[in-house]
Amino acid sequence: MDRRLVTVFGGSGFIGRHLVQRLAAASWIVRVAVRDTESAQFLKTMGDVGQIVPISVDITDQASVDAAVRDAEAVVNLVGILYERGQRTFERIHVDGAAIIAEATALAGADRLVHVSAIGANLDSEAAYARTKAAGENAVKAAFPKATILRPSVVFGPEDDFFNRFAAMARISPILPVFKTSFQPVYVGDVAEAIMKVLADGETAGKTYELGGPRVISFREVMELVMKETGRCRALVPMPLALASFEAMFLEWLPVPPLTRDQVKLLANKNVVAADALGLQDLGISPTAVEVILPMYLARYRRFGRDAR
Repeated sequence: MDRRLVTVFGGSGFIGRHLVQRLAAASWIVRVAVRDTESAQFLKTMGDVGQIVPISVDITDQASVDAAVRDAEAVVNLVGILYERGQRTFERIHVDGAAIIAEATALAGADRLVHVSAIGANLDSEAAYARTKAAGENAVKAAFPKATILRPSVVFGPEDDFFNRFAAMARISPILPVFKTSFQPVYVGDVAEAIMKVLADGETAGKTYELGGPRVISFREVMELVMKETGRCRALVPMPLALASFEAMFLEWLPVPPLTRDQVKLLANKNVVAADALGLQDLGISPTAVEVILPMYLARYRRFGRDAR
């Protein structure tokens, strides 16, 4: 039986590695389109010899993207950035890159396109991240109307940059900042499974799904979960967004900024699934509780070792 070919843009990232493993298990030939193929070599062990093929692609270059999607039956775009550096701007990656991928997918004659955006995507948002995510969705739908849009809340899992970041902070800082906002953290395995469900079900074409976990949690609860799982006791100090924005003005110049002014603007709005949105349940997926997964990877931050309580 001939295997189907799928191209996954950003397949070596956090969500991508979980998705590629599932695609390989489902017998897809997986073309992983990334900037750095060397950093994606670890994915090849997730499938048979030759089943997973990393290729070098610049998503803002039409010819490069055209080659990446050639003969593909399906395309998944996971590419996104949390902060801007040089030519890697929100507009260039979230809008221009998304449009080029969608146009190339249509020209290649692929059946399916899954575009991963984010909850909070809004053309009227004060945050450039959210505005460009929304503009990217519009560009994708204009070029490929049958595209399925997935909007996850904060995604958590062993390699995340959310709970891991705060757990690392708790190691060295006697205080942890608390913002007045809420999230609906969604497990990375559930996001990857949602993409698999979408690829398998033609009825999802043209629809938008918002992906969140089983409950909404406040920022304070996030920090309390971190302290519980790491065995740390830290002071939780409410931080006004105005003060956070001032600090971010300096922090955003670091090579990997822990906070930017644009991210502070995002914190002004809750990151939760809309009441009327399609979600994981509509894809037949029961969302995984954050309390089930956190102990599996935050244990390494415990003061006296993984088994300490």
